[in-house]
Amino acid sequence: MAERTYATDQIEVHWNSGRCIHTGWCSKALIAVFNTEQRPWIQLEAGPLDEIVKVVENCPSGALSYRRLDGGPQEEPDVPATIVPWPNGPYFVRGSFEVKDRHGEVFDTSPRATLCRCGASANHPFCDLSHREAGFSSYPRVSEPPPEEAE
Repeated sequence: MAERTYATDQIEVHWNSGRCIHTGWCSKALIAVFNTEQRPWIQLEAGPLDEIVKVVENCPSGALSYRRLDGGPQEEPDVPATIVPWPNGPYFVRGSFEVKDRHGEVFDTSPRATLCRCGASANHPFCDLSHREAGFSSYPRVSEPPPEEAE
Protein backbone atom coordinates (compact mmCIF):
# COMPACT_ATOMS: atom_id res chain seq x y z
CA MET A 1 0.00 0.00 0.00
CA ALA A 2 1.34 3.35 -1.02
CA GLU A 3 2.07 6.25 1.28
CA ARG A 4 3.03 9.65 -0.06
CA THR A 5 3.78 13.05 1.38
CA TYR A 6 3.08 16.25 -0.58
CA ALA A 7 4.64 19.45 0.73
CA THR A 8 4.98 23.20 0.40
CA ASP A 9 6.86 25.51 2.73
CA GLN A 10 3.61 25.88 4.76
CA ILE A 11 2.24 22.35 5.05
CA GLU A 12 2.89 18.65 4.51
CA VAL A 13 -0.07 16.48 3.55
CA HIS A 14 0.36 12.76 4.00
CA TRP A 15 -1.76 10.20 2.11
CA ASN A 16 -2.00 6.54 3.16
CA SER A 17 -3.66 4.50 0.41
CA GLY A 18 -4.22 1.61 2.82
CA ARG A 19 -6.63 3.73 4.82
CA CYS A 20 -8.40 5.49 1.94
CA ILE A 21 -11.99 4.35 1.34
CA HIS A 22 -12.44 6.61 -1.69
CA THR A 23 -15.44 8.60 -0.50
CA GLY A 24 -14.27 11.44 -2.75
CA TRP A 25 -15.08 14.02 -0.08
CA CYS A 26 -11.70 15.68 -0.61
CA SER A 27 -12.20 16.06 -4.37
CA LYS A 28 -15.77 17.28 -3.97
CA ALA A 29 -14.68 19.89 -1.44
CA LEU A 30 -11.55 21.20 -3.19
CA ILE A 31 -11.09 19.76 -6.70
CA ALA A 32 -8.28 22.16 -7.58
CA VAL A 33 -6.12 20.56 -4.88
CA PHE A 34 -7.44 16.97 -4.64
CA ASN A 35 -7.98 15.73 -8.19
CA THR A 36 -7.54 12.04 -9.01
CA GLU A 37 -7.49 12.85 -12.73
CA GLN A 38 -4.14 14.67 -12.45
CA ARG A 39 -0.65 13.63 -11.35
CA PRO A 40 0.33 14.18 -8.72
CA TRP A 41 -3.26 13.99 -7.54
CA ILE A 42 -2.60 16.43 -4.67
CA GLN A 43 -1.57 19.95 -5.80
CA LEU A 44 -1.14 21.94 -2.58
CA GLU A 45 -0.21 25.15 -4.43
CA ALA A 46 -3.67 25.20 -6.05
CA GLY A 47 -5.67 26.09 -2.94
CA PRO A 48 -5.72 28.21 0.21
CA LEU A 49 -3.97 26.69 3.21
CA ASP A 50 -6.94 26.96 5.59
CA GLU A 51 -9.22 25.23 3.07
CA ILE A 52 -6.71 22.40 2.61
CA VAL A 53 -6.56 21.92 6.39
CA LYS A 54 -10.36 21.86 6.61
CA VAL A 55 -10.64 19.25 3.83
CA VAL A 56 -7.96 17.01 5.36
CA GLU A 57 -9.63 17.19 8.78
CA ASN A 58 -12.88 16.04 7.15
CA CYS A 59 -11.32 12.91 5.60
CA PRO A 60 -13.36 10.21 7.36
CA SER A 61 -10.80 7.40 7.11
CA GLY A 62 -7.74 9.31 8.28
CA ALA A 63 -6.03 8.48 4.97
CA LEU A 64 -5.21 12.18 4.71
CA SER A 65 -3.33 13.90 7.51
CA TYR A 66 -1.22 17.04 7.70
CA ARG A 67 1.58 18.77 9.52
CA ARG A 68 1.63 22.53 9.41
CA LEU A 69 5.06 24.04 8.86
CA ASP A 70 3.96 27.68 9.09
CA GLY A 71 3.48 27.75 12.88
CA GLY A 72 -0.30 27.31 12.52
CA PRO A 73 -2.25 24.92 14.74
CA GLN A 74 -1.94 21.17 14.22
CA GLU A 75 -5.03 18.96 14.18
CA GLU A 76 -6.48 18.34 17.62
CA PRO A 77 -8.55 15.17 18.05
CA ASP A 78 -12.17 15.54 19.12
CA VAL A 79 -12.81 14.89 22.80
CA PRO A 80 -14.66 12.76 23.56
CA ALA A 81 -14.18 10.36 20.67
CA THR A 82 -17.29 9.49 18.67
CA ILE A 83 -18.23 6.35 16.75
CA VAL A 84 -20.92 6.60 14.09
CA PRO A 85 -22.09 3.55 12.14
CA TRP A 86 -22.38 4.49 8.46
CA PRO A 87 -25.41 2.90 6.82
CA ASN A 88 -24.34 -0.33 5.12
CA GLY A 89 -20.69 0.55 5.74
CA PRO A 90 -17.98 1.08 8.35
CA TYR A 91 -17.86 2.76 11.71
CA PHE A 92 -16.64 6.35 11.37
CA VAL A 93 -14.43 7.10 14.38
CA ARG A 94 -13.25 10.60 15.29
CA GLY A 95 -11.34 11.78 18.31
CA SER A 96 -8.65 10.74 20.71
CA PHE A 97 -8.41 6.95 20.59
CA GLU A 98 -5.88 4.15 20.26
CA VAL A 99 -6.10 1.06 18.05
CA LYS A 100 -4.31 -1.88 19.66
CA ASP A 101 -3.31 -5.28 18.35
CA ARG A 102 -4.24 -8.51 20.12
CA HIS A 103 -1.18 -8.16 22.36
CA GLY A 104 -2.28 -4.74 23.56
CA GLU A 105 0.31 -2.87 21.52
CA VAL A 106 -0.84 0.46 20.08
CA PHE A 107 -0.41 0.60 16.31
CA ASP A 108 -2.57 3.58 15.40
CA THR A 109 -3.48 6.83 17.12
CA SER A 110 -4.75 8.93 14.22
CA PRO A 111 -7.65 11.28 15.01
CA ARG A 112 -9.92 9.68 12.37
CA ALA A 113 -10.58 6.15 11.14
CA THR A 114 -13.12 3.99 9.37
CA LEU A 115 -13.36 0.61 11.07
CA CYS A 116 -14.77 -2.52 9.42
CA ARG A 117 -18.20 -3.74 10.52
CA CYS A 118 -18.76 -6.44 7.90
CA GLY A 119 -15.85 -8.73 8.78
CA ALA A 120 -14.67 -8.99 5.16
CA SER A 121 -11.88 -6.37 5.16
CA ALA A 122 -8.40 -7.56 4.23
CA ASN A 123 -7.06 -4.57 6.20
CA HIS A 124 -8.57 -5.22 9.64
CA PRO A 125 -9.52 -3.40 11.72
CA PHE A 126 -9.82 -0.74 9.00
CA CYS A 127 -12.43 -0.69 6.27
CA ASP A 128 -11.28 -1.48 2.72
CA LEU A 129 -14.75 -1.29 1.11
CA SER A 130 -15.15 -5.09 1.11
CA HIS A 131 -18.64 -4.57 2.54
CA ARG A 132 -19.80 -3.63 -0.96
CA GLU A 133 -18.85 -6.99 -2.49
CA ALA A 134 -19.98 -8.86 0.61
CA GLY A 135 -23.45 -7.34 0.35
CA PHE A 136 -23.25 -6.11 3.94
CA SER A 137 -26.32 -4.24 5.08
CA SER A 138 -27.23 -2.78 8.41
CA TYR A 139 -29.86 -0.62 9.92
CA PRO A 140 -28.09 1.47 12.54
CA ARG A 141 -30.07 4.20 14.24
CA VAL A 142 -28.51 6.77 11.89
CA SER A 143 -30.15 5.26 8.79
CA GLU A 144 -33.66 4.59 7.59
CA PRO A 145 -35.38 1.55 9.15
CA PRO A 146 -35.91 -1.51 6.98
CA PRO A 147 -39.10 -1.27 4.88
CA GLU A 148 -40.95 -3.85 7.01
CA GLU A 149 -40.29 -1.79 10.16
CA ALA A 150 -41.29 1.52 8.59
CA GLU A 151 -45.00 0.65 8.52
